[in-house]
Amino acid sequence: MKYILKIKYIGTAYCGFQCQRNGVAVQNVLTEAAEKVFKCPAAVTGCSRTDSGVHALGFCATVEPKENVSIPAGRLHRAFAAFLPDDIAVIGAAEVAEDFHPRYDSKGKNYIYRIWDGLYEDPFEKKRSMRLTPTLTDREILRMKKAAGYFVGKHDFSSFMAQGSKIVDAVRTVHKAEVYREEGGCVVFSVSADGFLYNMVRIMVGTLVDVARGKTEPDDIPEIIASCNRKLAGSTAPPEGLYLNEVFYDESIDWKCE
Repeated sequence: MKYILKIKYIGTAYCGFQCQRNGVAVQNVLTEAAEKVFKCPAAVTGCSRTDSGVHALGFCATVEPKENVSIPAGRLHRAFAAFLPDDIAVIGAAEVAEDFHPRYDSKGKNYIYRIWDGLYEDPFEKKRSMRLTPTLTDREILRMKKAAGYFVGKHDFSSFMAQGSKIVDAVRTVHKAEVYREEGGCVVFSVSADGFLYNMVRIMVGTLVDVARGKTEPDDIPEIIASCNRKLAGSTAPPEGLYLNEVFYDESIDWKCE
């Protein structure tokens, strides 16, 4: 039996999702929990790596017990809850075909990036959002919205890829990019695409902040994209504001949580 899990996690304590030598990853913790749930070795495969300190609201990962163990998908969130720490939770599960792959079968993802620009320090936003002062004005947010619109479409996003990345093909299609303020809360950048380059969203955010503050004009974005020059884009925003929000697949997944 092969399952797909939908997972929420706070990434502050982890070196990303994928197992690494330099620290504890979400995959390590999830694998240990899966082996206790199924009482046998279990392979856990994620839809993405995610960087150290990055969070997830709808991360997807498959889990495949090595023995013929079957548990109703709707009960897996309860089973995992007994063995997961407070900063990781399974919020839904479904059965999938044996050849399903959470990464290679994905048709795209949605990320959100949260910016806390309030007048006071909010303890609930520490390590959960980027801290920015002074407060963004309505005019500055309008500038960010206009700039974000230029990201939409099929482009070579080399200007928004971390230097030193080994990716050869930097062409990606952004389906939606918008900026808005939560009621009484953070300024949010939401972007959906068929794929993302290393640090792509965080560099987009750094560039949008430059636009807000007047260092870059909204109409400069097409030129920055066309240049394929990382030096023309903004700085890389910190990881704590980034959330993998949703993963898209061709077929609708029958998520269960009973």
